[in-house]
Amino acid sequence: MDAVLETVCAARELLEQLTPLKGNCGRLCGGACCQPDPEEEGENGMLLFPQEEELYKEAIEGFPFHLADDGTLFEGGKRLICEGKCVREHRPLACRIFPLRMALQADGSVEAEIDPRAWWICPLPERGGLRAMSGEFVQAVKRAGELLCRNANLRSVLAREQQLLDETRHL
Repeated sequence: MDAVLETVCAARELLEQLTPLKGNCGRLCGGACCQPDPEEEGENGMLLFPQEEELYKEAIEGFPFHLADDGTLFEGGKRLICEGKCVREHRPLACRIFPLRMALQADGSVEAEIDPRAWWICPLPERGGLRAMSGEFVQAVKRAGELLCRNANLRSVLAREQQLLDETRHL
């Protein structure tokens, strides 16, 4: 396994058992973040981190999905599109950290912050934001970001995401 995929797997492992709330947060919203978007015919999906698609080369029992090309964050990028049901240990890193994101700070550090894309889907940002979430989960997202930033390729992906989000904030 190469260094990039090893790092992504280590970040995923930090969030293996953690969720935004101590219990099933999907009870608040009917699992809104796992529902396919009917207007887009279920083609919404989650962006995969570099080389994370290697974990989805073969079918996974109980987890219907397919991959789509998506160069939003990096050339050759992929998006995982599922049917809203998964085997939890096979969730992509983007699913594991939602509704947060790993935000690069001006000083080069990483913080966990509410993903601005979550406001459309998740009730937690309006119900207290980070304070409404498990502190253990928030810290694990931060540690996952710090881990990713140790690799220049992964850090550049986080920087590109930051740039795109900053551009949309100024529209």
